[in-house]
Amino acid sequence: MQALRTAATGMAAQQLNVEVISNNIANMNTVGFKKQRAEFQDLLYQTLERAGAQSSDQGNIVPTGVQVGGGVKAGSVYRITEQGTMTATGNKLDIAISGRGYFQVLMPAGETAYTRAGNLSTNDQGQLVTEDGYLIQPAITIPGDATDISISKSGQVQAIRAGQTSPEVIGNIELATFVNEGGLDAIGDNLLLETAASGAATTGTPGNDGIGTLSQGYTEASNVDAVSEITALIVAQRAYEMNSKVITSADEMLRTASNIRS
Repeated sequence: MQALRTAATGMAAQQLNVEVISNNIANMNTVGFKKQRAEFQDLLYQTLERAGAQSSDQGNIVPTGVQVGGGVKAGSVYRITEQGTMTATGNKLDIAISGRGYFQVLMPAGETAYTRAGNLSTNDQGQLVTEDGYLIQPAITIPGDATDISISKSGQVQAIRAGQTSPEVIGNIELATFVNEGGLDAIGDNLLLETAASGAATTGTPGNDGIGTLSQGYTEASNVDAVSEITALIVAQRAYEMNSKVITSADEMLRTASNIRS
């Protein structure tokens, strides 16, 4: 019975849906996290009678035909890049991006990763790094005798050294943008990698050419909304239960058919 296989694909699809939702909920407090959504597609159809076929010698046309669907499959799991809420931290090395753009991160293997998580700090050499110690690109080194740090909306980093009154420019933060942000490859640790689907990174100064601006002393919160996620979870759970009931009903129908006596 086709209904058994069809319902099984529905259960598998809703299992994936629940896994995506659970990952969103688990990352509600992850800095710069972007929620995801699962999208589904119907499977191939079995055509029992084709629409438009002639049903008689007089040229009568079948108006709709008979097609039976084979179930559902996962089409994609896409990332929703809408802005998260700005959260004040009081840490002068925390930076939030308002608008489009990603911080550039130098990985140990030499490749460049990208992140929206701006909870930054300095390493033992005074270099600006992520919470895992990866260097922000272009590299910025904060002097050891700096008494104050200022980061402008356009990414200019200034430091006031001990014994000085005027600030000194020590670097500029650049952001990267992509034609298709949903095509970036998430590798964990709040990091994303460029892919053929995302297109090549375009770097520039914050505030120019559609690139977002920076806010010092803030981080961007996750854009996960608890109410919508719980609602989606309930819908997925009910859909899973209904597919399981289809399997139960199909099994009972098969049992009834097998018990028929001539």
